[in-house]
Amino acid sequence: MKNKIIPYGRQHIDEQDIAAVVGTLTSDFLTQGPKIQEFEKSFADYVGAKYAVAVSNATAGLHLSVAALGTKKHDRVITTPITFAATANCIRYVGGEVWFADIDPDTYLLSYQKTKELIESKPKGYFNGIIPVDFAGLPVDLEQFRELADEHGLWLIEDACHAPGGYFVDSTGKKQFCGNGNYADLSVFSFHPVKHIACGEGGMITTNKEELYQKLQLLRTHGITKQNMEENHGGWYYEMQELGYNYRLTDVQCALGITQLSKNHEGVKKRNLISQKYQQAFRDMIKYQDLPEGFYNAHHLFVIEVENRLDLYEHLRAHNIFAQIHYIPIHKLPYYKQIGYGEADLKSAEAYYKRCISLPMYPTLEHEEQMFVINKVLEHHHG
Repeated sequence: MKNKIIPYGRQHIDEQDIAAVVGTLTSDFLTQGPKIQEFEKSFADYVGAKYAVAVSNATAGLHLSVAALGTKKHDRVITTPITFAATANCIRYVGGEVWFADIDPDTYLLSYQKTKELIESKPKGYFNGIIPVDFAGLPVDLEQFRELADEHGLWLIEDACHAPGGYFVDSTGKKQFCGNGNYADLSVFSFHPVKHIACGEGGMITTNKEELYQKLQLLRTHGITKQNMEENHGGWYYEMQELGYNYRLTDVQCALGITQLSKNHEGVKKRNLISQKYQQAFRDMIKYQDLPEGFYNAHHLFVIEVENRLDLYEHLRAHNIFAQIHYIPIHKLPYYKQIGYGEADLKSAEAYYKRCISLPMYPTLEHEEQMFVINKVLEHHHG
């Protein structure tokens, strides 16, 4: 183990993946071809949604989602401070205002209670939407958030970038998979290499609403279409009906996404076995993310909380274990501080940040490697 580098996350590319990419490279289409729809259909089937739209990355997916819902300047949207900056940035892209509600100190997810209190502290119609995050792979209880959103006339976007394959059991006893569209208006996934499904870069938006699906398709490709045109000059003719973006994903990336997706069911099972070993090793000694009953964590991350986090971080690095921190609270980043968020009262998020560290978590992590990580963590813990 001495010289072997153990990262916090990594992709796994096998011969099947390589063959799929090579096959696409030698086909007629490198982009805007048949692999896009094939990947979209496979992904929609996997999560149980009606529609899926492949995009260049998850940030583009979040941007298109808020745009498709008609979010505009000065609209107010609530999200969590413990997420990657893109979850909040997408609101800023359309000129909206980000409002942060605190996290639950045990699940690390956006607190339903704090969100409810924030909404109820303002007049009706003050807020426009909520973006909860399935942080580390743990699903948000979207049934609860949907009821809250409906009560106050808000839209709901699920940031599911960490959670393909995760689910929770709803009040009727039914499994609700992340991104299935039964509660959220739109859900967004990421295909960055450290995530479950690696496309290099890439993202997917899922929905059960046909109108939003059509809007997303239009905005993804410059707002240009050959559908429902005002006039037609011939076979070449198209119309730009809205100001859209170029947020397409290529056939090459989709070919890789299809083979990667086919392995995700097994991958998530392995992630949960790794999680169980960590839990057994740390139980009653070191705090880790809570798992409420009826929830299945897809485990993009395994996060623990420790005193002297910097010491542990350096101790692990000295042994080639490259743990990571997820995340610096968004309201403490310079851009957000400059626009007035720095003094937000988010005690649980800030307390979590002082202590959190993400340990290696990926399906190809070997038992010996994981035991080495555990031993080094416990070595530090026992001091």
